[in-house]
Amino acid sequence: MPSRLVTLLSDVVRREREAHELSQRELAELASVSQATVARIERGDRSPGVDVLERLLAAMGVQLTVAVEPLDAHLDARIDELAARPVAERIAQAGLDRVLDRLGDLPHVLTGSCAALLQGAAVPVTEIEIAVRWADSARFTQWLADGYGQRWNAQWREFGYLRLEPEEPGEHLWRTISGDVRATMCDELPEAIEVRHGDRSYPVVPLVALELSNPRTAELLRRHRQRTAGSAG
Repeated sequence: MPSRLVTLLSDVVRREREAHELSQRELAELASVSQATVARIERGDRSPGVDVLERLLAAMGVQLTVAVEPLDAHLDARIDELAARPVAERIAQAGLDRVLDRLGDLPHVLTGSCAALLQGAAVPVTEIEIAVRWADSARFTQWLADGYGQRWNAQWREFGYLRLEPEEPGEHLWRTISGDVRATMCDELPEAIEVRHGDRSYPVVPLVALELSNPRTAELLRRHRQRTAGSAG
């Protein structure tokens, strides 16, 4: 996945361009770069070089300033922000139902931060995380193809240029027209519980199992509990 810094820089370029009411083509012409370069930077598919970034910002009459903050302080701020929102709003913001609607009857279980969110934890969701059986790999690959999927290419730090099939070497992360999807491929789906929100039920890995099997989610849950305890105190 793109690093946090790449994501921040892409957001800055897009936000400034929109604030100056420029199209990507117009900004590219002002900065003497290609429109494709601007598009890839704004998507987070490309880490902009310092010279290119300075040219883009200078073309809009602004410049970048640099500051530091405690490591992962942004996570605490994000958790606090999410905790103030209803669960239904968090689900909608994550785009969860959009991906699941397209999955249709493909057997799956939600895991990672998605499962934690559905069980009430105010944790950030950067991609939809699902467990899929190897026996359903062909169906999953077809679903990815139908959704114009592109696989995360760790070598090039961008999506694309890799075969979609989970059996092929590479990270199990894809970008589709419905959103980013990370799959845990397994022989059998993990034990799940049903969580209901509104008129929809979701099969999810229980929090206890998540904390034992998913270090990243376990850390998010730990920070969530710390923030919740701090707020209560």
